[in-house]
Amino acid sequence: MRVCVFCGAKSGRDERWGLMAEATGRAIAERGWTLVYGGGGVGLMGRMAQAAMAAGGTVQGVIPRSLIRQEAGAFPITQLDIVDTMAERKTLMLERANAFIALPGGLGTLDELFEVLTLRQIGLHSKPVALVDDGAYFQPLRRMLEAFTAEGFVLDAHVSYIGWHDTVEAALDQLAAESKPS
Repeated sequence: MRVCVFCGAKSGRDERWGLMAEATGRAIAERGWTLVYGGGGVGLMGRMAQAAMAAGGTVQGVIPRSLIRQEAGAFPITQLDIVDTMAERKTLMLERANAFIALPGGLGTLDELFEVLTLRQIGLHSKPVALVDDGAYFQPLRRMLEAFTAEGFVLDAHVSYIGWHDTVEAALDQLAAESKPS
């Protein structure tokens, strides 16, 4: 099983996001799964990858050449692919992953998440998607998607498969139940 996790290249203001990122990396490794992520060594991405590696996991990163100076860390991961564009990064992560998780992050996290949601909406994949929200971080996004649905711009079927979870373990359980490992 290969799980792609989208999360911040920054740490955010609340330490709970960093602890959540570490728990995600550790839990993926403990299940014997592979972590696929944006390749950064800073922020939540770095903490998650380090925790997965420390737990004996396999970590595959994909980073655009233009972000190496900003986001690359000094710790080793199993595999780091350097690509030319953000579009190539997203394509490679999508191809590698059996499932997706979003943790708190910024515009890049939302870009990656919405790419996966859009490609699922138009039928280019059927991989499960889960968001981990142990507080209120993703609640504005949830309300926005509900408003889009209520206004008829998004079909309920195109967002009803998103798993909204309070814990990393619950999100991983959803992915395990819905995934088709290749």
